[in-house]
Amino acid sequence: MNNFIYHNPTKLVFGKGQIARLPKLIPAGKRIMLTFGGGSVKRNGVYDQVVAALEGRDLVEFWGIEANPSVETLREAIALGKERKVDFLLAVGGGSVIDGTKLIAAGLLYDGDAWDIVLKGQAGKTVPLATVLTMSATGSEMNSGAVISRYETKEKYAFYGDYPVFSILDPETLYSLPKRQVACGLADTFVHVLEQYMTTPHQSRLMDRWAEGLLLTLVDIAPALRTPEPDYDVLADYMLTATLGLNDMICMGVNQDWATHAIGHEITALTGMAHGATLAIVFPALLRVLIDTKEAKLVQMGERVFDVHYGTDRERALETIVRLEAFFASLGLPTRLDEAGVGEDVEREIVRRFEERNWKLGEHKNITPAQIAAILASARPAKA
Repeated sequence: MNNFIYHNPTKLVFGKGQIARLPKLIPAGKRIMLTFGGGSVKRNGVYDQVVAALEGRDLVEFWGIEANPSVETLREAIALGKERKVDFLLAVGGGSVIDGTKLIAAGLLYDGDAWDIVLKGQAGKTVPLATVLTMSATGSEMNSGAVISRYETKEKYAFYGDYPVFSILDPETLYSLPKRQVACGLADTFVHVLEQYMTTPHQSRLMDRWAEGLLLTLVDIAPALRTPEPDYDVLADYMLTATLGLNDMICMGVNQDWATHAIGHEITALTGMAHGATLAIVFPALLRVLIDTKEAKLVQMGERVFDVHYGTDRERALETIVRLEAFFASLGLPTRLDEAGVGEDVEREIVRRFEERNWKLGEHKNITPAQIAAILASARPAKA
């Protein structure tokens, strides 16, 4: 196991009716900017709960943070926040709203353009922020990362800001989610775990078993989540699994990959495809191309998560990839670029971008643009 330092200051406030605790959680005297996406929080009653809980507080509302939040929109929020002298932020929404609010928190105390912060990859001083989570997937409610798009140039990059002070997780807020969003959230969470697990074998029994427990939970609850009316306990398991999947706990002392996310971000930037849907396409393709280095972990996951017990190691590894792709397909997600309507021109542009940037991807930092081209080719049906 590698050396590590773990620190996560976010307070989780979990369960039914916890939005009512907002007045006790946010210090008095703060001018609070509430950030939102579209109108779903009004339709499902979350907005009313938040406003009622904060009655009498000094509030500023900002609406319209998109899925794949854009710096263009966030610049408007930063300008409003500076004008109104906001000193606390409350993101009410899913990962996109929270990610965008992390950039707002940094931009309020920055003199230049917010995109500069994204390109630097690390924020400086930030205004405190908290969250009321309404869509589980990204883990942004309990980590410091965020991913921001720039629509002008079709770019999408990650940066690191500050952790939320607290996050309210009420599983009842998930009842009204469209099944497509749940499917993408499940895929996103599953691949978050895999990016930290599907790397060098035998680093930590504890991290492996912890990651496998999260994967097994997702496999177990996925069918129930896809039903018209999942019960509260299923939603609770899903919400907490998504949070634990990316709050730095399961990567303590072990290598991480994240190449799939880097490629997936480019697909989203160029096509607008939902983030989780890109991961369901890219990750199995990456495993097929990198099977020589991923084989040992594939065999382990196949046995422990997908009940694959027979054949040679290579046969078991290949069958595990088949089972993984079938899991994503069972969610109703495309598993090939053709199914998603992504043309070969997008492939070529992605490879060109990685050649230009000279990024080093994967847990060994040895995934080349040529391998990225092979991964994208593997994400299409085999030609006859």
